[in-house]
Amino acid sequence: MSSSMRDTGPSPDMLIVPSAAAAEKPIVLSAISKSFHTEEVETRAVSGIDLEVGRGDFVAITGSSGCGKSTLLSILGLLDSADAGRYWLSGREVTSLDAAGRARARRERIGFIFQAFNLISDLSIEDNVMLPLLYRKDIDRKQRLARASAVLDRVGMSHRLKHYPGQLSGGQQQRVAVARALVSGPDILLADEPTGNLDSDNGEIVMRLLQALHAEGATICMVTHDPAYARRADRVLRMVDGRFMP
Repeated sequence: MSSSMRDTGPSPDMLIVPSAAAAEKPIVLSAISKSFHTEEVETRAVSGIDLEVGRGDFVAITGSSGCGKSTLLSILGLLDSADAGRYWLSGREVTSLDAAGRARARRERIGFIFQAFNLISDLSIEDNVMLPLLYRKDIDRKQRLARASAVLDRVGMSHRLKHYPGQLSGGQQQRVAVARALVSGPDILLADEPTGNLDSDNGEIVMRLLQALHAEGATICMVTHDPAYARRADRVLRMVDGRFMP
């Protein structure tokens, strides 16, 4: 990612990671576990996960439905919290952040690409892409517009910036969603089944885009149930019953 697209620095409510080696990596997990409880039944979704994702890595997490991969991605994206273990994001411990600190870390450090696109139907493509920047006090509207234009051009959608999501195909909407994930200059892109709602042709277009971004230096962690797409990553991690298998 270009330096001009990055934020000005970490928030003070994130603690510096004690390990110099871990500080060089966008993601470090140590013994992360997560359980869900319903009517006295405990389901262990993630069990003792250790993971390191280096800068510029492209990691695919694959496995059958219910294996824990989406739960793990939610923890990585600070959308959910672990019951046990420690998590460092770009050298800052984020394990015990409160809700406000987690939201700030998400805005500053993480770009999300969802299966369902999650574009707002009554906002233009340009405004959808600018959404992650609205709470950044250090970026004015002129800068937001410039960033949105740049990332839409990067994904080949600058000619549609005044259109609305309903006027685009599924593949075009997902490319806009990729642009939105890029606009903050995040440390890592988290992609949750990014081809899941697309036909094979559009799925291939999105995968080639992710590979091109990776070739330019982006760090990507992708969850997918499709082994063929998983093999496009540098490293494939297979989950079974909440654990990574050899």
